[in-house]
Amino acid sequence: MSEVAVGCMILFGSLAVLMICRVPISFCLGISALFTAGYLGIPYLNLFQKMSTGITSFTFMCVPFFIIMAQFMTDGGISDRLTKFCNVLVGRMRGGTAIVNCVVSMFFGGISGSSIADVSSIGSFLIPAMVKEGYDADFSVAVTCTSSVEGIIIPPSQNMIFYIMAAGSSLSISTMFMAGYIPGVLLTLALCICSFVISVKKKYPVSEKKSWKENITICKEALLGLVTIIIVAGGILGGVFTATESGAIAAVYALVITAFVYKTMTFKVFIGCMLKSLKTLGTVLAIIATSSAFSYCLSYLKVPTMVANALMSVTSNPILGMLLMILLMFIAGCFMDMGILIIMLTPIFFPVAMQYGYNPYHFGIITVLALGMGVLTPPVGTSLWAGCSIAGIRMEDALKGFLPFYLTYICVTLLIMLIPQISTILPAALGYI
Repeated sequence: MSEVAVGCMILFGSLAVLMICRVPISFCLGISALFTAGYLGIPYLNLFQKMSTGITSFTFMCVPFFIIMAQFMTDGGISDRLTKFCNVLVGRMRGGTAIVNCVVSMFFGGISGSSIADVSSIGSFLIPAMVKEGYDADFSVAVTCTSSVEGIIIPPSQNMIFYIMAAGSSLSISTMFMAGYIPGVLLTLALCICSFVISVKKKYPVSEKKSWKENITICKEALLGLVTIIIVAGGILGGVFTATESGAIAAVYALVITAFVYKTMTFKVFIGCMLKSLKTLGTVLAIIATSSAFSYCLSYLKVPTMVANALMSVTSNPILGMLLMILLMFIAGCFMDMGILIIMLTPIFFPVAMQYGYNPYHFGIITVLALGMGVLTPPVGTSLWAGCSIAGIRMEDALKGFLPFYLTYICVTLLIMLIPQISTILPAALGYI
């Protein structure tokens, strides 16, 4: 057996064994890389240099700012105000609360960039509210969890940053962000239509009408929070800020608004926000560092080249090749966390997509969407478990309500795959690509 074959067995075998033993994923990646380096005779200093480079790159600098900004906005009460604002916009139609759920996730996604944060924050009061209004519990969980995935493709998205870092090429975060807006809106519209059709079929209720005075007050309060999204999107779109600068400015703005306007950011809440942010950031840093070492071993063993040759030998058709990669990503997403998979699979699939002729930003959107399905599917599905926990129902009972949303999600993913302009038209119009 060749040295490369044994090296691959050690790398992936030790990773699998450690994961089965429930060792934290950052340790799994680091230890499997160390085992493989020891066998191949790779100097350990090389691995440590790669780990250091992974967390000190300029690309990664924007992550702490977006994490802190999201925590300020979440604990500062923005999610409640956004929900009321969206209820003013779309709440007066059949199944209005379900549609509000989809729309508020689109806005909240532009703040948190995290599906689990969306479910935990918005779902904590929208799921019980929907059940109280007469919606089925499985439907309430399904619409909340599925719409939460909007946050992974609507900037600022941590997962897009992971993709840029893992791709290992001179890709721009700003361009990646711009590529996510239209797909994010498309996914939102598709989920709204799905929710409306189901609501009409099952005769779900219409939300109560509020007075003009109440609506104006709600809009005023919500618009102050929405300026955070304008800072991130408008600043990057207009070329005023880089992604890192926009994250820093938005974090400061969020702190000022929640502390001095909403007056929900007390010193105790502020300390809590910083501690939560540090915990999240520490986890992300550990994963980024060890995955950089793991990716170095992958490159040394030429795993991406082998996978590319294997896929190209199966089919030279770009559409069939991409469908095969999407299927593999769907399956992998059922068993591992999304962020980890982006970091692990991107170095493998990225060269294949480039050989098939896909635009790197278009492929990034496909990757994030395909792996995003994993947060909705058992057994790992973090958003699925969070939604079921909030609703107090078993996962088995909730899955029936997910079926039409799974179908909708898959259709949107395939549509974006087949029509690359959905992802590339905005950055191309702005001169980014």
